[in-house]
Amino acid sequence: MTFNSFSASNIAKYKAYLEMIGSLSGLFSDKPTPYLYYRISEKIYCLAFDACDMSRSDIALDASINKIDTGIGIKTFLRKNNKTFQKIAEFNKAKNSYDNLKKTDLIYKIAELRNERIEFAKRVSGVTNTIYHCIVRDKGVFKIFEEPMHKIDLSSIKIHKENKHNNIYNFCDAYAEYKFNLSKSTLLKQFNTNNFLANIKIKIIDNPLEYLLEILTKEQKTQNNYMIKDTIFLPLYGKNYHVHEKSGLNQWNASGRKRHYNEIYIPIPQNIHKIKPNFFPAKDQPFNLILPNNKLLSCKVCQDNSKALMSNPNKELGKWLLRDILDLKEGELLTTNKLEEIGIDSVRLEKIDSKTYTINFSKLDSYEKFITETE
Repeated sequence: MTFNSFSASNIAKYKAYLEMIGSLSGLFSDKPTPYLYYRISEKIYCLAFDACDMSRSDIALDASINKIDTGIGIKTFLRKNNKTFQKIAEFNKAKNSYDNLKKTDLIYKIAELRNERIEFAKRVSGVTNTIYHCIVRDKGVFKIFEEPMHKIDLSSIKIHKENKHNNIYNFCDAYAEYKFNLSKSTLLKQFNTNNFLANIKIKIIDNPLEYLLEILTKEQKTQNNYMIKDTIFLPLYGKNYHVHEKSGLNQWNASGRKRHYNEIYIPIPQNIHKIKPNFFPAKDQPFNLILPNNKLLSCKVCQDNSKALMSNPNKELGKWLLRDILDLKEGELLTTNKLEEIGIDSVRLEKIDSKTYTINFSKLDSYEKFITETE
């Protein structure tokens, strides 16, 4: 567990942030239980504990702290009876890999998919340990709870009787109880929240709008880290939603000259240049690309019609994407099925300035949705 390993000042800051945001619950609800939007809980955790925000990468982890080699999945939910089931994964796009399987095979397949997503998230964030950090909401209080984020232990899976009416499959392993909702393609895990690490009392402000207005009237401050000037999404696949065998992330397999196994490029469809003609620097002009783990790659737009995002040297991008993140062996082709199984098929690029960009992973269909909404 990580919470009690932080300094007293970090923990005090975390509690203060939660007290502040919890006090504004009246903006969203009239109930005595404080409200907490999950995206805000992620931001608060990263700010208080100087963690790397992984929530923008659409992976199984929301934050990572590399100095303690730990990735964190942040959950916020009502206390109820201390035995609540919470959604931890969705497999709608991978449905073709398990939809026709019998109950036992289906459950093992879901467990394998969940385990691969945890491993994928660990590779993206550069950690080897994973935990859940839970903010449990109760009347007038936030309670802090942590437990390990285990992979599902395939060797100890026990399958319970399913609810045939709701297509609910119940099973457990040595660590936890699970439910898989076949109709919604969602996996839920039971959190037994009995041993809390901290109780944070929340006093909900009666009229939060007037309170905020008063503060803003007295003093307006602007906090600048870096301003995101623009955002695009790029697919990790080619035309017709297909990862082609000799181009893009499989460029190393192209015919002609001998190529390095890490030689790849991320496709830049012409739609992107039409919609955002000034997003990228000119062709072959280098810029810095900040990876989710805050490391830098030197990159540029290359090839005819500026159709490729490549690193310099080129193999650096391939090493990161194919080996470190997708965990492919040299000579192993990336496939559409692989992307569907890990739940990622796009990357989001954010422009800070003409020489600095960030990259994060995005869930399935993010590029297609971006094109539809932007054109």
